Amino acid sequence: MKLSPIGIFDSGYGGLTILKEIKKLLPQYDFIYLGDNARTPYGTRSFETVYHYTKECVQWLFEQNCNLVILACNTASAKALRSIQRNDLKNLGEEKKVLGVIRPTAETIGNFSQSKHIGILATNGTVQSQSYLLEVEKFFPEIQIFQQACPLWVPLIENDEFESAGADFFIKKYVEELMAQSPKIDAVLLACTHYPLILKKIQQHLPKNVQIISQGEIVAHSLRDYLNRHDEIESSLSKNGEIQFYTTDEAADFDKHSVNFYGEQIHSTQIAL
Repeated sequence: MKLSPIGIFDSGYGGLTILKEIKKLLPQYDFIYLGDNARTPYGTRSFETVYHYTKECVQWLFEQNCNLVILACNTASAKALRSIQRNDLKNLGEEKKVLGVIRPTAETIGNFSQSKHIGILATNGTVQSQSYLLEVEKFFPEIQIFQQACPLWVPLIENDEFESAGADFFIKKYVEELMAQSPKIDAVLLACTHYPLILKKIQQHLPKNVQIISQGEIVAHSLRDYLNRHDEIESSLSKNGEIQFYTTDEAADFDKHSVNFYGEQIHSTQIAL
């Protein structure tokens, strides 16, 4: 059997913050990253549209010999993952696996809070899906979740406007609206892979006792544990320490903006779906 790379999918650039942490923890594996930049953002789109787009991208990664695909996108994980797992994998191949970022986060999120009040900053799509409420309830039924949609953050970040005064206004606005839901919130999850780029600005508007939770390290450790528990999958993965980057939009533009998310220069290839 031909050894396979791990596929990492995101609606755009944000999944690069997840890939960066996975690469740091698991540098020996090969990865293929696909950003669907031509159709981003996903956060404002319908469940059916997000499912359709995500399924297309997952199928493309499968065609590149990725038997394990990580949806490094909260909106795709919220709106498409379950349907793909339940309805599509049986036709695409029983040996293929698709994992998301919501469940591993939900499995650990309760450990970050003393007050049992946790805030979530996310896209409209993730908030509307109620996925975090449902998943956290399974592992920490005593936790109360307070959600705040931040519809303008992804466009500001993807257009390199996150250092602007306009961004400061909307960062302050959404953080204050979240904290107004409960003064007992002592941990806040950044439930969008773009948001680590504005972490310091978010922190400025939170009380000093509130801890910010980013998903990169959580997902990376969850993946390592998953591979340790599934030797049949781990043994099928190629290990040359190589990463290939693909985008559905212009490669030069993707490479230029990716530095903000990945921390180093990359070279991508444009594909058509």
